[in-house]
Amino acid sequence: MSTPTLPDMVAPSPRVRVKDRCRRMMGDLRLSVIDQCNLRCRYCMPEEHYTWLPRQDLLSVKEISAIVDVFLSVGVSKVRITGGEPLIRPDLPEIVRTLSAKVGEDSGLRDLAITTNGVLLADRVDGLKAAGMKRITVSLDTLQPERFKAISQRNSHDKVIAGIKAVAAAGFTDTKIDTTVMRGANHDELADLIEFARTVNAEVRFIEYMDVGGATHWAWEKVFTKANMLESLEKRYGRIEPLPKHDTAPANRYALPDGTTFGIIASTTEPFCATCDRSRLTADGLWLHCLYAISGINLREPLRAGATHDDLVETVTTGWRRRADRGAEQRLAQRERGVFLPLSTLKADPHLEMHTRGG
Repeated sequence: MSTPTLPDMVAPSPRVRVKDRCRRMMGDLRLSVIDQCNLRCRYCMPEEHYTWLPRQDLLSVKEISAIVDVFLSVGVSKVRITGGEPLIRPDLPEIVRTLSAKVGEDSGLRDLAITTNGVLLADRVDGLKAAGMKRITVSLDTLQPERFKAISQRNSHDKVIAGIKAVAAAGFTDTKIDTTVMRGANHDELADLIEFARTVNAEVRFIEYMDVGGATHWAWEKVFTKANMLESLEKRYGRIEPLPKHDTAPANRYALPDGTTFGIIASTTEPFCATCDRSRLTADGLWLHCLYAISGINLREPLRAGATHDDLVETVTTGWRRRADRGAEQRLAQRERGVFLPLSTLKADPHLEMHTRGG
């Protein structure tokens, strides 16, 4: 990947904590490294053909490192690598190695994780561990191969299961399995997924079906709510205890009677905008304050034009202080709620696609 030569960035400035207009501090950066994916999940990117970001615009490893240093200087302590499907990117091990070297008290980076669909994971997990990856989250919506094909439009279920098992065999801890729950598609598999997660030393997180993207044909009737999930699981396991929340993580966590834990991310019916400390960086350097943001701040262009570390710190600080986004709450308040954006609008600007902004 060819990019202009960067100026030598000065040492990161001292860490500061920046609050937005809703008094939310910055803490979590979702870092997309590629917009392409090898699945076509119906709730995310169901079309076969998309307008991809120009390859020459994708951030290089050095550019990613420089921009992450900027975010660490203004309070980010968690970085999650996303896509698209991040394992598609050939230089991902170098990205992980570069970022994992930043983990520690001096930089403020406490957590480095990756979210993957798992298709390529069995072959890549050892390389990820060697590069310094700390935690892995794998998306898995069903344990049934025929359902997997119906949801993802690909026949890769066995590869994903093998990938999850490989993560356990490699000795990773705090592994998560993310399941998007859709009424009529997989809502009857919650207990089965919890039982599977036990066998691979992972915790499953059930995610309410969200209305992001136009081609997904989202509808309220397909949403299986947090209340629905808890009711279903209590019929199987008995009383379920809520666990205390200690940070701004989006999941509400629960414990079964035997102590097994799981999470629910109720983004659709119970948005967590009030405590949201996350922002998103697309693979070509567009900084988005919210999953529902219509526009963002381009950090790639000033970086390639010679902006210094402190120049970019000022840009990010100013941008965050102006942030007032509460996208999911605003969506919830709408009387008539359909798809977020029409397909024609999405095709005109790939930055509006869910898979471009890290899902």
